Amino acid sequence: MLPKFPMSRQCPYHPPAGYAALKKEGPLARVRLYDGRTAWAVTGYAETRQLLVDPRLSSDRSRPDFPVLVPRMAAAKLVALVGMDPPEHDVQRRMLIPSFTVKRVNSLRPAIRRIVVERIEALLDGGRREADLVPEFALPVPSTVICELLGVPYGDHEFFEEQTRRMLMATSTADEAAAAGGALNRYFDELIETKLAEPGEGLLDELIVDRLGPGELTRLELASIAMFLLVAGHETTANMIGLSVLTLLEHPEQLARLRADERVAAGAVEELLRFLSVADELQRVAAADIEIGGQVIRAGDAVYLPNAAANRAPEVFPEPDTLDVGRGTRHHLAFGYGIHQCIGQNLARAELEIALYELAVRLPGLRLAEPVEQLGTKPGGSVQGILRLPVVW
Repeated sequence: MLPKFPMSRQCPYHPPAGYAALKKEGPLARVRLYDGRTAWAVTGYAETRQLLVDPRLSSDRSRPDFPVLVPRMAAAKLVALVGMDPPEHDVQRRMLIPSFTVKRVNSLRPAIRRIVVERIEALLDGGRREADLVPEFALPVPSTVICELLGVPYGDHEFFEEQTRRMLMATSTADEAAAAGGALNRYFDELIETKLAEPGEGLLDELIVDRLGPGELTRLELASIAMFLLVAGHETTANMIGLSVLTLLEHPEQLARLRADERVAAGAVEELLRFLSVADELQRVAAADIEIGGQVIRAGDAVYLPNAAANRAPEVFPEPDTLDVGRGTRHHLAFGYGIHQCIGQNLARAELEIALYELAVRLPGLRLAEPVEQLGTKPGGSVQGILRLPVVW
C-alpha cells in the first residue's frame, strides 16, 4: 500500500518521519492523496531544483487535473501568481517586483524595527514576565508590516487573520475555505472602491493608479493579487517567526551566537529557513511526460515537491539535521526555485532578521514555559508551525 500524503511532523522543527522512508525509494516515490489519487513525491534535492524550472510542470490551479492535497484546496483553484503559468504569471509578477527588491525592502527596515520594538515593549509593559508569543509577537509583526506596505487598515487584522486561518488550515473543509476566500475578495473589492474615492499610500494604491486606471488589471484581478499578498505576507512569516524562536530556544548555543553579534542574523535566518521549511509540499501537475530520477512522470500526474526533504539533503548540506547558524548557505529551497520563487523573500528575510535579533537581545532570559510536546503542531497540508508559544523571561 502506498504511503499517505501529506505527512505530519512529530517534532515541529523536523520533517515528518515518513520522509526518510520516501527517500529510500529514490529521489521520486509514489504516494496516495486523501481522495485516493496517486501522486509523485520528489525528495531529491537535484531533482526538485530541476523540476521547479521545468515548463512541463504546471502551476495552473484552474486545470481540472490539478491535484488537491487536502479538501480545502478544492475551493482554491485560482490563486494569483502561485496558481498561474506563463504568460499570465509573468505579467503579474513584473508588476509587483519593484515593490519587493532588496533596495525597496532595505528602505523599510527602520519601519520594521520600529514595529518589532513596539511589540517587545508591549510584552514588557507593566513588568510582565510571561506571554504567548504566537498571538502577541509572531503574528502581529508581519501582519502590521504587510498592512503598512499594502495600505490596508491594521484595524481589520482580526478579520483577515481569521479568514486566512480558515483558508489555509488543512482541517478546513472546501466550503469553509471557499467562504473565507469569498469574504476576503469582497473585503478587497470594497477597499479598492474606498481608495478610488480617497487615495492613500501603499502598494495597493499604486496598483490602482498605475494598473487598474489604465486597464491593465481588472478589479477582480487586483482584489485577487491584494488577497494573495496579504495572506502570503503574514501567514508564512508569522509561522517562521514562532517556529524560529522555538527552535533557537531548543538550541541555546545557536541563540547565544545570534545574541552576541547582529551580523550573525542574516546567516541564522538562512539556516532557519532551510532547517524549518515551513512552506512545504509545493504542488504541480505534469502537462507532458517527464523522465527524471529513473522514473517517468506521465502527463496528468500529480507532483509534490516537499522542500523540507530536499533541504535536508546531506550531499548539499553536511550534517543536515544539525542547526548551524554559521552554515552560510543560500542554496536552500525554502522559497522555492525558478519562476515561482517567492516574490516576498527579501521582505521575509528582513522581518526575520530584525525580529529574531531584537527578541534575543531585549529578552536575554527568554525560555519556554511548557514542553515542546504541548505546544501543538500544525498538520501536514498547511503552512508548518506551532499553535502556541508560551514563554517566560
